[in-house]
Amino acid sequence: MKYKYCPLCGAELIIKDSWDEGGVPYCAKDDMMFFDTPKPCVVVAVVKDEEILLLKQSYIFKNSKVLVSGYVTTGETVEETVYREVKEETGITIGDIKYLGSEFLPTKEILMLTFMAKYVDGEIRKSEEVELVQWEKIEDALCEMREDKIGKNLVRKVLNEIGYKGDKAYRCDISKK
Repeated sequence: MKYKYCPLCGAELIIKDSWDEGGVPYCAKDDMMFFDTPKPCVVVAVVKDEEILLLKQSYIFKNSKVLVSGYVTTGETVEETVYREVKEETGITIGDIKYLGSEFLPTKEILMLTFMAKYVDGEIRKSEEVELVQWEKIEDALCEMREDKIGKNLVRKVLNEIGYKGDKAYRCDISKK
């Protein structure tokens, strides 16, 4: 989010040089700079043996399955968000979470923090916001995630992390051809 007005006093902000950060919105009245604030969101690839957990949420992508994701809430760590989102959307418990990098989604100013996690226990109980949640063969994930560029990037990282050596997983992956 780019600030135009001071969130403290409402005055229109001016751009002021901030040394190595360049021009930053600044309130002369409150003598405060307001740096851009992307929204942090986690994306989690949950893996169980040769399977990965995929969801259908048409409000995200109409013709594509996705990974578990959700916004970081004020007061929680990103790791806590990973556990909470998986539990809320699927009902299962995970462990051994591993951070795999970040991506920025400029159209929505979202900082996507990507993780993989291992299934620990529990039966799938989908939340109201999820149309479908199920285990799929990890080799089919890229085919099922047609529209989800960031999710597909994460699946590629997971395939690398688990030491996947086959070709089948990449059969629908244009970037690997």
